[in-house]
Parts: sequence; structure tokens; C-alpha cells
Amino acid sequence: MKFLDQVKIYVKAGNGGNGCCSFRREKFIEYGGPDGGNGGRGGSVILEAADNLNTLIDYRYQQHFRAQGGQGGSGRNRTGSDGDDLILMVPVGTQILDDDKETLIVDLIEPGQRFTLVRGGDGGYGNAHFKTATNQAPRKTIPGWEGPELWVWMRLKLIADAGLVGLPNAGKSTFLSSVSRAKAKIADYPFTTLAPQLGVVYVHEEEFTLADLPGLIENAHQGAGLGTRFLGHVERCGVILHLIDGTHENVAEAYTTIRHELEAYGYGLEEKPEIVALNKCDALSEEDIAEKLEQLKSVVSHQNIYTISGASKQGITPVLAKTLDYIHQHRRRGDAADIENTPYHPLG
Repeated sequence: MKFLDQVKIYVKAGNGGNGCCSFRREKFIEYGGPDGGNGGRGGSVILEAADNLNTLIDYRYQQHFRAQGGQGGSGRNRTGSDGDDLILMVPVGTQILDDDKETLIVDLIEPGQRFTLVRGGDGGYGNAHFKTATNQAPRKTIPGWEGPELWVWMRLKLIADAGLVGLPNAGKSTFLSSVSRAKAKIADYPFTTLAPQLGVVYVHEEEFTLADLPGLIENAHQGAGLGTRFLGHVERCGVILHLIDGTHENVAEAYTTIRHELEAYGYGLEEKPEIVALNKCDALSEEDIAEKLEQLKSVVSHQNIYTISGASKQGITPVLAKTLDYIHQHRRRGDAADIENTPYHPLG
């Protein structure tokens, strides 16, 4: 299945049914009163977040969605039936933006969460609605209201516990394949990964989700290399796992390049906990590893730097254990925020 994280669609709610102009006509009843029924309500377009989806590819080849219209009223005070609602299933983590691509309409972050994007038009009134003591034979009706229409952008931001970042060819896909069952494409050239990959990692009898993001480059925060779309997937992560290619000539520069992009992008990425790991150490001698670590320590002074190899699984367990610690802290902060924001309802 292809990965698609951004798409533009058109939605239109169903029109309301028209009101009916009718009069009661039966045997021995010469002047029956008005009995025109009202029209039915049009169907709405509703979004629902599903946890078994992880791409917006279903909206790649069909971008127009219209809900069913309501039926018109009829005689004998019969109201037209309502139109069926149209439910669009989207992955958890999908944001709905206005046509300007900036105004956020809704953020669907919980499985089963629903949001009415456009509400169906109300049904019109039949002439029975306008009957009064002084106007006992009205012929006035009102047509159904037209359902609103809207162009919106869908943007998916993966909900993962940890995000894997680094320059192209840093070994992120190899690392993800080593610690999970994700089948990421692996090759020895940059930009092998062109779409985010998700994997489930098991460590210490627990599990967490790890997102492998395509290699970021300089000026990614300005959109270079589709960087803004890739960086958006890091926003929901609890911790960033930063891999540095140990065979890179200047590992300090490789680290600062990614850190600059995270800080320039904003949205709190620069404040997220970070784990730095020097990858591909199986291809380096002990002297080379010591030299690379000294270079990194000149720019990474706030924490330890792990030496690992995704290909040989060298030093992976301590990194995963530390990642899990940060994820536990992130989840506790999230639970505390939920409790703090829960409204108080006194009993009785």
C-alpha cells in the first residue's frame, strides 16, 4: 500500500427536501384543509478516525464526496425521509485544514472520534406549516435549504511514540528493520526511503511505535526535500532518536544540521527529549569511534552518546531501553494533562 499523507478533497452536504403544497381531498369532504408535509433533512458529511488506517491513499483517486439529499414532503402530512449521512474514514492523527492550508478545522487524534464537516441542509416547509386561524388554505411552501460545500485539505501526522531522524543514508531504515518487523527498503544510496515507515518495537516485555522519517536535508524547514511534510510527523512523538552516520566525514556538522532544522521548524520539536546514537560503528575501528565521539561531544554536551550498529544490532538494547524511559515520561505527562483538563462535576 502506498503512503500518502496529504490530499485535497471536495465535500458537499445533501440538500434538504422541498415542502409540499397539498390539500385534503376525500369523499364527502369538499373543503379539506392543507396537508402538505415538510421536506427531509439532507445527509451530512462526517469524518471518523480509524486506528486500522495509516495512509490517505483512499482519497488519491476520488476527491469529490456528496451526501444524499433529503426527499420532498407529500400529501397527508407526510414528511420526506432524511438523506443518509456520508461517513469518511481517515487515519488517527489526521488534521483537516481549510482551503488556505493554514486554518485548522479539526485534529482527529482519538480512535473512533467523529466530526461533522458539513451539516445537511434542513428540509423545507409544506403548506400545512403555514395554516392559521385567519389563513386556513395557504399555498405557501418553502424549498429545502441547500447543503453547504467545502474544499478542505487532509494532512496526516503519524502518531508514534518515537521518531527516527538523521541525514540521508544514516542507517535509519536498517535500524528500524533490526528492532521491528517493518520491511523498509534498504540500499546504500541517499533518499532510499521516500515515505515515513512505522514499526512496533518490543523491549523489556513492552512495546512502542517507532517512525522512520525520510532523510532530512539542509533547509528542510523551508520545504526542501519535502522536509516540512516529514518534520510534521515528529510533532506527536514523545522522544527523538537521532542517528548519526559514523562514516560521515564531519559527524558534528551532521548533528548540527538536523538540530538546526528541528529548531527552525518550531512547534516544540527543539524541546523534545533527544537520544543521540553514532551508527555504523561496526565499520569503524576503536580509534575512529573515539575520534567521532570527541567531535560529537563538542556539540552534544547535555547527554551520553550511544555507539551502535543497526546492521549487526550492536548496542541497540541500551538505546531502546532509554527510548522507552522517555516514552514513559511522555505518557505520564499526557495522563496528567488529561486529568488537569477534566472538568469537575460535583455530585448531587
